[in-house]
Amino acid sequence: MLSTVEKDVAHTRLQATVEEMCLTLQRASRSLYVRDAADFACAVADLSGRFVAYPQHVGVSGFLGLDLGPAVAAATAGEPLAPGDVLLTNDPYLSHGLSTHLPDVHAIAPYFEGDELIGYGWAFVHVSDIGGRVPSSVSVVNSSIYAEGLRLPPLRYVRAGRVVPEVEAILAANSRTPEANRGDLHAMLAALNTGRRRVAELSAGLGADGFADVGAFARSQAAARARAALRTLRDGTYRFEDYLDNDGVGHTPLRIVVTATVSDGHVHLDVTGTAPQVEAALNMVTCGEAHSWVVTRLFALIGTLDPAIPLGGGIMDAIGFHSPEGTLLNAVGSAATGVRHATTSRVNDVVSGALIQAAPDILPAASSGLVVPVVFAAVDGSRIDVVEPMVGGTGARNGSDGADGRDSGISNLSNNSVEVVEADVAVRVLRYASRPDSGGAGRWRGGAGLELEFEALTDGSLLARGLERLRFRPWGFAGGHPGAATELIVNEGTAREERLSIVDVHPLSAGDRVVLRTAGAGGYGDPLQRDPRAVLDDVEAGFVSESRAREAYGVAIVDGEVDADATAALRAAGVASDDIRPEGHRMGAERDRWDRALPPRVADALQERLQRLPVAARSPRRRALVGEVLGLLPDGFPAAPADEAALAAAARRFAELVDELA
Repeated sequence: MLSTVEKDVAHTRLQATVEEMCLTLQRASRSLYVRDAADFACAVADLSGRFVAYPQHVGVSGFLGLDLGPAVAAATAGEPLAPGDVLLTNDPYLSHGLSTHLPDVHAIAPYFEGDELIGYGWAFVHVSDIGGRVPSSVSVVNSSIYAEGLRLPPLRYVRAGRVVPEVEAILAANSRTPEANRGDLHAMLAALNTGRRRVAELSAGLGADGFADVGAFARSQAAARARAALRTLRDGTYRFEDYLDNDGVGHTPLRIVVTATVSDGHVHLDVTGTAPQVEAALNMVTCGEAHSWVVTRLFALIGTLDPAIPLGGGIMDAIGFHSPEGTLLNAVGSAATGVRHATTSRVNDVVSGALIQAAPDILPAASSGLVVPVVFAAVDGSRIDVVEPMVGGTGARNGSDGADGRDSGISNLSNNSVEVVEADVAVRVLRYASRPDSGGAGRWRGGAGLELEFEALTDGSLLARGLERLRFRPWGFAGGHPGAATELIVNEGTAREERLSIVDVHPLSAGDRVVLRTAGAGGYGDPLQRDPRAVLDDVEAGFVSESRAREAYGVAIVDGEVDADATAALRAAGVASDDIRPEGHRMGAERDRWDRALPPRVADALQERLQRLPVAARSPRRRALVGEVLGLLPDGFPAAPADEAALAAAARRFAELVDELA
């Protein structure tokens, strides 16, 4: 029987193992997106299928709650795993949510002590292309998973230490970038071999029973510490909702609702009221269970409250989840999932919006709410490169500004260096910088977004999956302003200027220029209470312009210094504070107009009635109904204002149409 100290030491060795696995994978990878952006991860699970060791600092952080069990069971129904085997899968439905979209290829290796199976090594990479309709396999307008590429049920990729040639041939024949993919898959095998050696060294001294004890210890410790952290929240039930800009088919926004119940260190998330699954690639497969990518905000919250907590699947024991079948967060059938990160990014901030009511001094305002891998593809698809995985900033919180140009809400991808991009990709980067005046004003400023501008050096195509926050801005809190909206423009300021909101595969000619300005995050607190010196520092750093300092913060800057008398006069006059809500969320004028025309209580009734229809009928019916209401309002609504009469008429018609649907 191992002592607590012995189990703790063994667990620390496992944590070092997964970090070493990640470094092995990253160094062996051939693709820019894995090697530089770090879209990968590795872990070790015990026989429960839950991770008992997960990297703290390398790779994607948000998958720590995945469950390998269903995928292993599916692959081994007729033949048990043997030493040297490796399973492979990428299909969200067939892996029971292990993979979240087809380009994420997951590998699972059984680890043995002698002849006894004791656990599993796991690795995943986002491959450059897995086939399908478009280069890189991901487009929001893909209408089903069959358009997104090759589907791999859990199967043996390696048998007894040798790659199965037929599987490798199928993989190569179904990708535009077979060599890059092969390099990344073999990098995963190298990482799993590293894990196998280290686990064997550890289990040789522990035995199979000792290794099982260490795994149970790791999971129970993570669960206990997660519950202890969550007990600091105020018990109660809290609700919040927000929208995705569009449904990928047209311009109908998609509603996401979370009701969070906090009770004695346990948080249950109920997403009833969330829009139905759509005929676009915005769906998430959860199988109705708590999924890592739907609860990542809770991971961040727990890690904030207990920074030393060891990452692992035991954290999931403190989290409950409910989602009706056939919705954005519990897609069924063959719904496309490629841009599921746009949806889960919004879920992240909706969970924050609910729980900030339970812990207003801890939770932040909304982050930028988008992750946009900007892709440049060669005309023939032979090269598919992520120029940058673009994000915005993090939300401000009580006592602290948000981080500028970084948002690890659902992932923690690294940026690509400009030098590497220009060496590997046929583009010239003209600007890559923080975006001025994008962070929401507040006593504590929201994190600034980013601005990327590049020129295509050859003919090719632009893909920008996950483009969001062009319509509804990231919300502020306690008087803080929303962040600035996203912009994506091709050939800005020329006769050929195009402003894009839904991007499939947009053709580019040599010389075309693309600029993406990502949303800034929400501010926290009344901006008139911000220290004028902090405002001056922001102006000097380029985060805030002098005009914005005056308009939003009531700070007059003259000749590079704060004019104290003019500032006092501006603040006494209450500049920029006329519509500040001293408490609660500040959504922005666009959302305020939307909620008046399509009230939340009626939207609840609409979703309840839609759930009675067949899954395939729900989204088209919702689109038609909401479209009829929007037809009563000015073009460009909700960015474009509508008068009181128009808003009232729209709300009446919305209620009538929902009643008729019953």
